[in-house]
Amino acid sequence: MSIKKKDESVSEEIIRDLVDRKLSWPRVKELMSSEKDPDRFDKYIRVLQEKVPWKEKIVLPIHEHLFIVCKNGKLIVKTFCGEELGDYRENWKLKTLVHVRETDEELQEIFPGLLKPDPEVTQLREFYCPKCGALLDVESFPRGYPVIFEFLPDVESFYTKWLARSIPCEGMEPSKEKQAPLQDKSADVLKKWVGEEEEEKSEEA
Repeated sequence: MSIKKKDESVSEEIIRDLVDRKLSWPRVKELMSSEKDPDRFDKYIRVLQEKVPWKEKIVLPIHEHLFIVCKNGKLIVKTFCGEELGDYRENWKLKTLVHVRETDEELQEIFPGLLKPDPEVTQLREFYCPKCGALLDVESFPRGYPVIFEFLPDVESFYTKWLARSIPCEGMEPSKEKQAPLQDKSADVLKKWVGEEEEEKSEEA
């Protein structure tokens, strides 16, 4: 059975079933390969907005448990259960609970037998929501490798150039993008941590 006929829009009901994983693989494949409706993104956002237990407007989903939302005129990252992980330009992983698997026994739980990587070389980092404990991401990298910030979207360009509209964030200050290109601001979080640690040391002294 076809999901969509030519020149027929995909309904919110179908998108809702897609999000809820109720569609069969042939239907999902057809939906993926068919021409996208101009309002597909808006329908998708409405479906997601129905599901989250908070009122902030979803501006861009990162994945099923993580969203960029508008709050008080600013774009922040928020988990499905409502935990706020800061400015979307900062690596949200720095605000999560992290479990690092690095011993032979810990890695064996995930990679049995010969599949297990060398614990002398590899770390498996699991990032969990501090509020509900949902697993948000997993990284497998050599020991000492920096935490990866995989997705820093140019939200303004997406909305203004692709969707031909302004970012749906009431109270957001006018963009300074021309003067200051989109930047990864994760270093600001690390500087803050260093400052707090130095302040604690000075107080103890």
